[in-house]
Amino acid sequence: MEEPSIQVYADKLYSVENMATYDYDSFDFCQDALKKSPSENLGKIISGEQTMSCPYKFSFNKEETCRKVCVKSYAPEDEDQMRRLAFLKGGIKQNYYHRWVIDSTRVIWCYDKEDKSPYCTLGFPIGCFKDPNSQLKIPCLNNSEFKNNSLYLFNHVDITITYHMESDTTGNVAKLISSRVEPKSYKHTDENHLTCNEPPLEIPEDEDYFSVIYTYSVKFEESKTVKWSSEWDHDIESATEVNILWIRLVNSFFVVLTLCGLVIIVILKSICRDIIKCNRIKPPMYNWRRFGWRMIHGSIFRLPKYGMLLSVFLGQGTQVFIMAFFSLFLAGLGFLTPADRRALVNYGIVLWFLLEIPAGYVSAKMYKTFRGGKWKTHFLLTTLLFPGIVFTDIFIMNLSLWMEGSSCAISFDSLATIFTLCFGVSTPLTFLGVFFGKRDKFQFPVRAYQTRRVRTQRRFFTKPTITIILGSLLPFGCMFLQLSYILNRIWSPHMYYLFAFLFLIFLILMISCSEVTVLLCYFRLSVEDYGWWWRAFLTSSFTSTYILMYAIHYFFTKLHVIDIGSIFVYFGYTLILVLVFFLFTGTIGFFSCFSFITAVYGVMKVR
Repeated sequence: MEEPSIQVYADKLYSVENMATYDYDSFDFCQDALKKSPSENLGKIISGEQTMSCPYKFSFNKEETCRKVCVKSYAPEDEDQMRRLAFLKGGIKQNYYHRWVIDSTRVIWCYDKEDKSPYCTLGFPIGCFKDPNSQLKIPCLNNSEFKNNSLYLFNHVDITITYHMESDTTGNVAKLISSRVEPKSYKHTDENHLTCNEPPLEIPEDEDYFSVIYTYSVKFEESKTVKWSSEWDHDIESATEVNILWIRLVNSFFVVLTLCGLVIIVILKSICRDIIKCNRIKPPMYNWRRFGWRMIHGSIFRLPKYGMLLSVFLGQGTQVFIMAFFSLFLAGLGFLTPADRRALVNYGIVLWFLLEIPAGYVSAKMYKTFRGGKWKTHFLLTTLLFPGIVFTDIFIMNLSLWMEGSSCAISFDSLATIFTLCFGVSTPLTFLGVFFGKRDKFQFPVRAYQTRRVRTQRRFFTKPTITIILGSLLPFGCMFLQLSYILNRIWSPHMYYLFAFLFLIFLILMISCSEVTVLLCYFRLSVEDYGWWWRAFLTSSFTSTYILMYAIHYFFTKLHVIDIGSIFVYFGYTLILVLVFFLFTGTIGFFSCFSFITAVYGVMKVR
């Protein structure tokens, strides 16, 4: 019986120095004549990924040693060949990595770090540029056979496939557990007599005739103990920061616990005591000036300026908050696996469309509370503002990627199709939410007077700018220690698998935003400052500004990016991340302050 054939697929090539990714056929590697490709989904289209087959084919449980794949030649008189060789050199210098998939398992490359501890990562480098002055800790720098300031091409791979035999109704079935690869460089001289024991293949810097023979070896190992595994297991085993992250989480938890204590003290000892005394004592017998927050009960619900924009922000923030909460909750429970990022993208898009209804409902209900009348403008802003900013940002990023020829750029046709689909689906769903939202409004416990009250002179610590800047430091401090790890996982090939941990950070951020906003809201009311609407939103949403500042610091200190396209990609995605934090943290702070004020003035007897 003939053993089944195993096909190797190549995903996009990535680099730790360049945000732009390229398809496998963008480089001059061995090409598969059939060029098979797995079925595409919406997640793959949006991410710009194009997985294609490689010419590395072998049969199950049939070992191969130093098998030739193809030969590539580069002649100085051929401009096209020299251009492809120059592109290959540039990929080696920028530390580009292959990402292969064998029978639905991603290929892993394992090596020893400087401290001799094992480390595994997805993919393997296409070559090595041994620069002793490089700031990056490239593993091939420790290879004594490589000369300094020289380019070496990894034209050979040793593939090790681990499998497990299972029994079913049809007999014994082999299940692939993991696929490992060890890239090597050999200067093959005779393609008919390959030994895979030659010296390393150095790419000449001058324009000279150059020939490459690509080879591979494959062996199979049966595992009796491990019945199931994945490429992510090695990524998890290689992560040494988990214990440190839990310590940081505990520190953040105690910060939130301290804030909870402050909120309880303020509410129980200050507000409740004032309410009891104020409700029992008649006005002539007591100095009302001792109750600063009670003196402004007629102005506390005076409608804010730019109420339409605030209502739109609250609607979009509600949408982002619900989506983040359910996504992290389901991922933490294991219902959403991070192993398939494309499935996560599909889930996120469907959930985003469904949440257009609550977004429109909250936005319309708040706008009705603000007594707005320009419903057409409000509906257009609710539908187009946030998605329009995101699509404009993505379009600008794609322009830079199109100019570089990167494969992660979404084609113009796909971008136009997605744009039409999004607005074609989101518009009626938003209209449905606005239709039900405008039929109701939030009720205030006390009546707002139209006469404008003269505000007292503010102290330094109660000025709006000071409270916004200082108040947002605490929520940022709760997640600051985890930001570096999260950004490392976002801008690296590693998977972020600690979704339960991330969900806890999300809860801590949510609680800290609520508590800080309520505390500062009470302090402002105590000095008879009733302009709380926008400040409640901006106090917690200013956390996004600190995140932007940290992202800029991370870019200049941790990344080694030099080309314009990668800079556009990094700051483009950073802008989307900052905008998301701006909306949902501001929404959390606003509704926390709104609920607090409504509850306080709801139990107060107004004479």
